[in-house]
Amino acid sequence: MGQLHFVHPLYLLLLLLIPALIWWLRRQQQQRYVVMEMSSLQSTIKLSSWRSRLRPLLPYLRLAALSLLLVAMARPQRTLKEEKINAEGIDIVMTMDLSSSMLAQDFKPDRLEVAKRMAKEFVSQRQYDRIGMVVFAGEAFTQCPLTTDHEVLQNFISQLQCGLLEDGTAIGMGLAAAVNRLKDSPAKTKVVILVTDGVNNVGYFKPITAGEIAKEFGIKVYAIGVGSVGEALTPVSRRSDGRFIFGLAPVEIDEDLLRQISKMTGGKYFRATSANDLQQIYRQIDRLEKTKIEVTAIKRYSEEFRWFALAALVILALEFLLRYSVLRAIM
Repeated sequence: MGQLHFVHPLYLLLLLLIPALIWWLRRQQQQRYVVMEMSSLQSTIKLSSWRSRLRPLLPYLRLAALSLLLVAMARPQRTLKEEKINAEGIDIVMTMDLSSSMLAQDFKPDRLEVAKRMAKEFVSQRQYDRIGMVVFAGEAFTQCPLTTDHEVLQNFISQLQCGLLEDGTAIGMGLAAAVNRLKDSPAKTKVVILVTDGVNNVGYFKPITAGEIAKEFGIKVYAIGVGSVGEALTPVSRRSDGRFIFGLAPVEIDEDLLRQISKMTGGKYFRATSANDLQQIYRQIDRLEKTKIEVTAIKRYSEEFRWFALAALVILALEFLLRYSVLRAIM
């Protein structure tokens, strides 16, 4: 019955009388016909027809209709539950490094693909938050403004690739662009998730300055350094056709800088040396920045008795038509 309940369930107790009525009906049918003793029934075989076999079933249609009317009298209702959600969301700007070093193959298939996959997984968990995307290499721009349309955002993340911007690692410009997106936000909690695998080497905006501005606007920075320890197969040059040439290069991440920015803004620095590390970091950030959600349950009821009453009327009409038409008895 699912969410069906009865306003007057005591009427259902009357259904217990139905078996007694069936017993009484069968007893009446047995007493209605005269018992004749015959030496052979061969001559009466052809007298039996489908009408004679079906006519004794007519009273049972009335009992079925009576059962349905009793259910209707119990007033069945279906509960239609609604949830009104008041969510105090968090505004988050994910800031992704697209420098060529993100193609390093110490992550499989490379750092960028793993970072994109984990970012999309993180977005899928933040149902009630506005999230945007800023990308940077030698320059920075907003890939997606703050939005609650997470499907669109995930499509943007899927399209990220190295080579869209002038190469380099402008951490300061990437962070400044993210802060610019959040500074006028009315949200009580504002967060930047900064993912990079290098050292700030280009750009006219110093990372520390961007961090200080973030602090002034109450924006927390969670910085993630991506890359293994030692050396990794990394793009070292580029052919004329645009394809990268890979070679072993040391993994260099300015962890002191990222740690300093995170600390001054009330955030935290993380180091991911594997895909599993990066996944756990995103999950930890998800736990640290919980969205406040208030759920109010609203119940509405749909009256269902009419369907039982209608079925009873249909059965009664069918019984009436059969009794006085094809199953009519000759008196």
